[in-house]
Amino acid sequence: MSASAEPQTKQNGGEPLLTVRDLRKYFPIRRGLLSKVVGQVKAVDGVSFELGAGETLGLVGESGCGKTTTGRLILRLIPATSGQVTFRGQEVFGLDRSALRAMRRKMQIIFQDPFSSLNPRMTVGAILGEALTIHRLARGRAARERVAELLTLVGLAPEHARRYPHEFSGGQRQRIGVARALAVGPELIVADEPVSALDVSIQAQIVNLLADLKAKLGLSYLFIAHDLSVVEHVSDRVAVMYLGKIVEVASARALYQNPLHPYTQALLAAVPVPDPKRRATRTPLAGDVPSPADPPPGCAFHPRCPEAIPDCSRITPVLEEKRPDHWVSCIRVDRTL
Repeated sequence: MSASAEPQTKQNGGEPLLTVRDLRKYFPIRRGLLSKVVGQVKAVDGVSFELGAGETLGLVGESGCGKTTTGRLILRLIPATSGQVTFRGQEVFGLDRSALRAMRRKMQIIFQDPFSSLNPRMTVGAILGEALTIHRLARGRAARERVAELLTLVGLAPEHARRYPHEFSGGQRQRIGVARALAVGPELIVADEPVSALDVSIQAQIVNLLADLKAKLGLSYLFIAHDLSVVEHVSDRVAVMYLGKIVEVASARALYQNPLHPYTQALLAAVPVPDPKRRATRTPLAGDVPSPADPPPGCAFHPRCPEAIPDCSRITPVLEEKRPDHWVSCIRVDRTL
């Protein structure tokens, strides 16, 4: 069976804001004095989905499954091996330098580490003003007023523009990162683990800030995370990745209430239960995550799946709509529904 699938249906009607089709990124493995290519790491292997305007799509999975690579491929921060990314009907990978710069005004990123992503030698005002200068949006007094507006928008004070990144807490630095992403007026923001480096109490503040900004500015998010409890509260739909592939896509409510893929079931069972009197039913997973340089045949999850059957090792499942707007890549699901 083919491993490819059509992009998944977005939440609202009309044309999608972002369309990703069969996206792949293979990193070569080189050895020897001549750096001969002896293999490939399949970091992203045939990912397809759609994102509607004003929608938040959560992209979840274990570390190393290809979530961050997918986000950076979409923004062309790293080159793709193959595939297609379309933003508002315009193919992103075919853009020249000038057109790509204009496109990047509409697509921005919030990085995971709020400290290393900010230049320690620049003031906050200079960091935010840099984007305005590069895209020729404002200069002089207009730029300073825009910086003050951005800082206020993310819950900081205008006078913070004179300070340096090391003078702020982790949560404040991430607010600066959010402000930098907003500086050029984007429509889509790739939020790459935006709260994973923060304390739990600060995580809630940043998540609430992102939700407020979405409502106020009409933003769309690709929210990349491994914390499923966070993703549940911010996402309209959720896509689950395993070893470079999407294995399940559904609305957040449908996926959390009735996950169909065994891997999704195991992820949700592993989420801590905040009630000491309630015991969670955990789905055991045998073994470790296989190497993306040597993925197993058939379904990549079958060596760890508690429900695997012999066919799982030879049939590569297709991402199919098993229930209305609920897409799953598993041959076992048909037999259990």
